[in-house]
Amino acid sequence: MSSGVDVRRRPGIWSYLSFSSSPRRRTSVSLPRNNNAQDPFEKADRHSGHGPSGSGFMNDIKAAGMNQGQRTRYLKAGGILAFILLIFFYLAPRHGSDTGPFPGGDTASDPTLATTKCKKSFDSHKPLIQYALMIDAGSTGSRIHVYRFNNCGSTPELEDEVFEMTAKKEGGSGLSSYGEKAEEAAASLDVLMDVAVKHVPDKIKKCTPVAVKATAGLRKLGPEKSDNILKAVRHRLETKYPFPVVSDENGGVEVMEGKDEGVYAWITANYLLGKIGGPDKSPTAAVLDLGGGSTQIVFEPTFRDSKTGGMPEKLADGDHKYELSFGGRKFELYQHSYLGYGLMEARNNLHNVVINATYEENKSTDASTWLSKPVLNPCIAPGMSKEVTVSLGAAHPLGESVTVNMTGPTDGSPAQCRALAEKTLEKDADCKLAPCAFRGVHQPSLEKTFAREDVFLFSYFYDRTQPLGMPESFTLAELKDLTHRVCHGEEAWDVFHSIEGALDELRGRADHCLDLNFMLALLHTGYEMPIEREVKIAKKIKGNELGWCLGASLPLLNKESGWQCRIKDVTQ
Repeated sequence: MSSGVDVRRRPGIWSYLSFSSSPRRRTSVSLPRNNNAQDPFEKADRHSGHGPSGSGFMNDIKAAGMNQGQRTRYLKAGGILAFILLIFFYLAPRHGSDTGPFPGGDTASDPTLATTKCKKSFDSHKPLIQYALMIDAGSTGSRIHVYRFNNCGSTPELEDEVFEMTAKKEGGSGLSSYGEKAEEAAASLDVLMDVAVKHVPDKIKKCTPVAVKATAGLRKLGPEKSDNILKAVRHRLETKYPFPVVSDENGGVEVMEGKDEGVYAWITANYLLGKIGGPDKSPTAAVLDLGGGSTQIVFEPTFRDSKTGGMPEKLADGDHKYELSFGGRKFELYQHSYLGYGLMEARNNLHNVVINATYEENKSTDASTWLSKPVLNPCIAPGMSKEVTVSLGAAHPLGESVTVNMTGPTDGSPAQCRALAEKTLEKDADCKLAPCAFRGVHQPSLEKTFAREDVFLFSYFYDRTQPLGMPESFTLAELKDLTHRVCHGEEAWDVFHSIEGALDELRGRADHCLDLNFMLALLHTGYEMPIEREVKIAKKIKGNELGWCLGASLPLLNKESGWQCRIKDVTQ
């Protein structure tokens, strides 16, 4: 093999032996052999390309020199390119650190705007500390959440939350309870806004957005009354308080759609659980929220075995499909909000079934006769009774509503109560896109597309089970056992003596049997969750309130969400 250098070998024994009639010449391994004796059968130009041995040696030397020169040029070019890239790396902005209003990241200008998590913000476009205000104008009362975030990382981190709600009163203290009195409804939020004024640092009040989102209660009030209330609320917030109000185009003061309510609750839970917004791509949790006027279900179905299991390969298109981007990930969620199936509405629906059944039995008698007597209701525990006003509708023979005394039977009847609850779910409604949950609403099977992931139950699910000693995690079978015991009345309540406050809760709420039966019917019959499926209840995660409010507040940390600081130059 030629290396460009003439290296001669010491001749071996085979060099001295001749295999032809001509004498054999010793040759260098680096030089081509040039025998004068030629084969008469070879092509005429076989050796024409080879010059004398000296000429071949010089050609090799030249080739070696050219190869060495090329290597040098390549090394120089590579070095120059690396130097240019190095300069570009140091001059180019990182994380937007030098292109925003806070070059290099924002730092705390006073102790109220400092955090123990870091010294400066991750992004030059974000201040170190931000606040967001969200008012939940629910059907039973209004609540404010004052959120404090730091921007130490790429995703805002919730540091603190202050929560306050309006005082309870007969008929509710929500905006809808004021009816046509729009100004009084708006003024009812003052007690909540005063909490915000107290807790948000003065320096950033005028850059702290506030939004008001009403839910099912205001939806039922009708468009004219609800619009008047919302306008009065916006005017009061803009003229009385220093906080910028999110624009109407971005839903600053609005009646929130049910689908948004559920999805925001899903964001809240999964954000606090660390399942979204971080580096890990862990399975997300389902969220089932039970409010007063409506109930929501949101989960991320998977169709891993669709090709062999007979299921569709993906989530079908429709209003139930919600595509979401958050924290650098994309999610395809199933969601639905059932208006009229919140717990307060469920009570009325079930009482309605009882009244209609009793009316059919007593058609031949004067209605005033049986309406004045106790009406037996299997959803009231034995020995308990409650005066109930039942809405029947304008066309009902008994009138738009009746007030009766609902009384429990002699013996507990949890199964009969659950049957009434299941009747209100309308499981036999026409299902246009199978499979369906209830009322003909399409829903992927939880058993097949969400078999092992966490299921979280919020709001009234928590409020009715936790005070009775239910743990953070339990199966639907255990919920059924609890319901059975509660519905059999005080003689079966001995187990609750060891649970602080449980007996007071049961004795003070004649609807407890009804509430638990509706929840069980909703989960097991409505959503078709297996009876052994484990669920989790929670009111807080990591000390923070659950529900839709946090999920709706996170987008407000970007000014592109429809608000501007109320002064142009804000001292940071």
